[in-house]
Amino acid sequence: MRAFANNEIQILVSTSVVEVGIDVPNATLIMIEGAERFGLAQLHQFRGRVGRGEYKSFCLLQTDLSASDITERLKAVEASTDGFVLAEKDLQLRGPGQFLGTRQSGLPDLHLTNVTDARLIDLARREADKVLAKDPELSAEDYQPLAQRLKEFWASGAGDLS
Repeated sequence: MRAFANNEIQILVSTSVVEVGIDVPNATLIMIEGAERFGLAQLHQFRGRVGRGEYKSFCLLQTDLSASDITERLKAVEASTDGFVLAEKDLQLRGPGQFLGTRQSGLPDLHLTNVTDARLIDLARREADKVLAKDPELSAEDYQPLAQRLKEFWASGAGDLS
């Protein structure tokens, strides 16, 4: 990394782990192999590693797959440089994954009206925070239906974090 940053070497080949530390104004080209494996926000972050200097830069997204959903995702990166727009598009296309678990895409085990409505999800989170701040054990009579439903959810294994 130091040699690349000091312009002693011209090409850096790395895994996605190293991208966070790259701040090299001379970097003008990034090629992301297997681009379909990354979320749109992450692709946007990768793309931001180049073009920090005075030179024209390029981001190449490579995939061996041609499914229409992959093409749509990669075209979204091409069409927008706004990270917020890309994050919402990713949520719309791939789903939020598990809210309480490790799966990072797809539909959650919870049943919601619209899992891509970011404002509704944020409102629900804020309301849940208020309830838990008031009664973290959900012991009040008003919260018993919620407490029972959560107990069933955890017992079913749907919230398994392993």
